[in-house]
Amino acid sequence: MHPYLRAILLLSCTALVSSFCSNSALHFSRARRSLNSNIEMRGTRGDSLPYPARFAVLGGGSFGLALTTVLARKNIPTTVLVRKQEVADSINKNRTHPVYLKGVTLPTGFTATTDPQEALADATFLVHAIPVQHTRSFLMNHRQYFPPGAPILSLSKGIECGTLQLMEGIFEDVLGTDRALAFMSGPSFAREMALNQETAVVIASRDNELALDLAEILSGETYRCYTTKDVVGLEVGGACKNVVALAAGMCEGLGLGTNAKAGLVTRGCNEATRLAVKMGGKASTLGGLSGVGDTFATCFGPLSRNRKFGERLGKGETMEQILASSTEVAEGVETAFALRDLIYQVDKSYRVDLKYPILLGVARVLEGKITPYQGLKNFMAIPIRDENI
Repeated sequence: MHPYLRAILLLSCTALVSSFCSNSALHFSRARRSLNSNIEMRGTRGDSLPYPARFAVLGGGSFGLALTTVLARKNIPTTVLVRKQEVADSINKNRTHPVYLKGVTLPTGFTATTDPQEALADATFLVHAIPVQHTRSFLMNHRQYFPPGAPILSLSKGIECGTLQLMEGIFEDVLGTDRALAFMSGPSFAREMALNQETAVVIASRDNELALDLAEILSGETYRCYTTKDVVGLEVGGACKNVVALAAGMCEGLGLGTNAKAGLVTRGCNEATRLAVKMGGKASTLGGLSGVGDTFATCFGPLSRNRKFGERLGKGETMEQILASSTEVAEGVETAFALRDLIYQVDKSYRVDLKYPILLGVARVLEGKITPYQGLKNFMAIPIRDENI
């Protein structure tokens, strides 16, 4: 190449690189200032509000207590509302629960009480940890104690029998539509959380700032929160995973192999996604922590109450026999019936049973209309078709 042309080309390249670097630096600087400004504006909820964060946890079961340990380790003032005085005394004096989380020593930094007025006084956040089927009556009996404007974070998963409402609908029915709501889901066994083992969850809220504030308050070295605006997707995934876990447990009870269980769980996730999208949720949400994450943990984890319940069904026990001998709630049992009715209400297409063979089949097993083995055979006999239909 001619030296003159080489010089011109070199100068042009130098100018181009200089301009690119200058513009990149400018864009990076703007992005960094915007990010820093956003962080400084929001911060953590406790820093950004004119008052400190104070939590009231409504319900002293396994998961309510587990989240309380997360709050206590971050030195956030928290009070837990429990039903029985002996439970409150055991927590306050011995740092143990007499029934749930046995062998776990609860951290200091929170108290338990049976007095709703004491538990809810001055609370800036309410954590709802009451089973779905008892939520409506609990809210109606305690709403007079709720501080005005305090947002609610719900840990409950399922569908209300009779009304076929998800948790958001129950809250709005009883409390009105003005109170800010958030919902948590994800692969999160209570015992592992209480033992401070690594856990990742997702918080859904139509108020994105509320979800971000809660995520910042709760997140730490061993507890990580993500956020989403897809409340419907998160709630449907949380309800369906318990029913799929019952089916997975039946596979174990029948002595089936990993292939059968993995296939059933995957197709169960597919059915849950189909229903969520039909109800206005996003398929991507069901592919995240609150969908496949929670479902896989519940179906394959040794601590799952719903999987254990299904395993006993697979071994020949009836629903009534298992319920009579269980101390912990397997929400998938009641959810299975509500879910069946919800599917028929939402999806009016022809042969809907072929689109939800697992979610509908579990209810039939629980009712005693078919055996777990017959349910499996029905699943395997579905007509050949495209996987995504």
